[in-house]
Amino acid sequence: MKHSYKLSDAIHILTYVDIYKNDDLSSARIAASIEANASVVRNLMSKLKKAGLLNNQPGVARASLAKPASEISVLDVYRAITPTASLLHVDPKTNPNCVVGANIQNTLEEVYQRVQDAAELEMSQISIQDVIDGVLESERLKQKAGGDDDTLD
Repeated sequence: MKHSYKLSDAIHILTYVDIYKNDDLSSARIAASIEANASVVRNLMSKLKKAGLLNNQPGVARASLAKPASEISVLDVYRAITPTASLLHVDPKTNPNCVVGANIQNTLEEVYQRVQDAAELEMSQISIQDVIDGVLESERLKQKAGGDDDTLD
């Protein structure tokens, strides 16, 4: 099963844009941080802009958050990037002549919806500011411990 990193990358973009708001915010520069193609970054930035989470103009390397980071939840980003996606998926091809195969899909749909609802509730309570604070705190601890010299500007 292939994993999608779109949500992670979109959160990365918003965090990068806030932390490096006075630096080069070109898609190429952000892509270097994510280790992705710049076109992937542009696509995600377009979705974030459409969702009202990011301000940017094509051809200008000046992006900004559309509202305070404390007012953007992980759920907002999730819905912007994957508006119809579910976290879990039921196998649609099961044997209808088997007790389990004939009944598992409806049962799992209910179970998976409970998981989806719980995940979305949790995501709604975590802001991009929480992520930014975590990144900056991790960097401070790394520098205090004598780690790499990747200081934030």
